[in-house]
Amino acid sequence: MYSPASFLAILPFPNIDPIAVSIGPLAIHWYGLAYVAGIMLGWFYARGLIARPELWAGGTPPTSREKLDDFLVWAAAGIVLGGRIGYVLFYDLAAVMENPVRAIEIWNGGMSFHGGLTGTTIAMILFARRHNIRVWSLFDLVASVAPFGLFFGRIANFINGELWGRITDVPWAIVFPTGGPFARHPSQLYEAALEGIVLWVVLRIATHGGKALRQPGVVSGIFVCGYALSRIFVEFFREPDAQLGYLAFGWLTMGMLLSLPMLFIGLWAIWRGRRAAATI
Repeated sequence: MYSPASFLAILPFPNIDPIAVSIGPLAIHWYGLAYVAGIMLGWFYARGLIARPELWAGGTPPTSREKLDDFLVWAAAGIVLGGRIGYVLFYDLAAVMENPVRAIEIWNGGMSFHGGLTGTTIAMILFARRHNIRVWSLFDLVASVAPFGLFFGRIANFINGELWGRITDVPWAIVFPTGGPFARHPSQLYEAALEGIVLWVVLRIATHGGKALRQPGVVSGIFVCGYALSRIFVEFFREPDAQLGYLAFGWLTMGMLLSLPMLFIGLWAIWRGRRAAATI
């Protein structure tokens, strides 16, 4: 007699076509739409934050809506370039060393959040210097909207049947088409819930209830800490990248290793923001 877990474990992955729309040779993938949805919703939400000067230090938003519109292109470039370069450096360097062309073969690899974060941070610093914007407040503005992109990105990972979890017999386990005949944790959905929904709620409480935007750097620190904790937690359920496996102890993954410093950086940013605000 099958238990509920063993019964549900034999259910196949809901095979959703990764291509959302196809018109002749033009194919629009869900992954691309996820990037667009995350960036556009984040942009819309950021415009709403800018429209409320009482939330910001000194009653002054870090930038205008017009400059925010210009920054959209910078942010997209930072996410895509940083994400791809980060993936190559952190996860695929050996293969790229053998075949350098692989670095631009996006269809043979993926994107790294940590690389995308680095690329976006560089874009924010350069944009802030060019337009004389308070860089920590710009960090806070972008951090406030980042969960939108994380949520849609993880949903796209699920639709693509990639980055699945470890083998399990939990009732909600799924057999992914590229994961062999084994039932696995839908770790993409765990990340979508934690990095997207839960983290956005925490940030919303901080920005609107705790008035954290009045302390430049605090919201950025909360975001970085929240992501790091969420990612480290989910890594215990997520299958490590095949080309890397576990780095040590039979459980340490590259995702954990890259996220751990983020926790300390986030705590430092919170401490710095609160300390700076207290001295004003």
